[in-house]
Order: sequence, then structure tokens, then C-alpha cells
Amino acid sequence: MTDESELYSSPRFEAGDKVQSLREIRNDGTYPGMPIGAYLIHTGDVGYVKSVGTYLNRFYVYAIDFVDRGMLVGMRGHELECLEASA
Repeated sequence: MTDESELYSSPRFEAGDKVQSLREIRNDGTYPGMPIGAYLIHTGDVGYVKSVGTYLNRFYVYAIDFVDRGMLVGMRGHELECLEASA
């Protein structure tokens, strides 16, 4: 990772892409109804990109719908790999 803005490049993923988590994701306090530090997503969990947003005008944040877990979680591009691009 670098400190320069990702927004100078196109997003790595787009809505509809099927992605897989490359790491465990814990609640940093932004996911309601679960304690801080609780595991939300596990390595290998599969989801679909619902939308692409930005954070601090520097980073892309992908809203990932993990259908099997019933969770919508914001993740960064380096935490994901594409399994299937949308048509």
C-alpha cells in the first residue's frame, strides 16, 4: 500500500463483480449490532460488489454483500480478489 490517493486510478472492482475476501475483517465499531473486534468476514468468504464509494478523498471503499452471511460490509481493494467480473 502507498500513501498516495487511489482515486487517480479507476476502481479495481465495479458493481456486480463477484469477489472473495483475502483476510479476516473485524468490526471497527462501524458495523451496528456487533461488538467491536467481533469477526464479520472470514478469509475466503464470497460476496458481490453492491457499490463503490470513497473515503477521505483518497481511497475506494467497496460495499460488499456477503449474501451467505447476510452482511453488507465496506472493504478496501487490497482486501479483495475478483472471482468473476460482472458482464
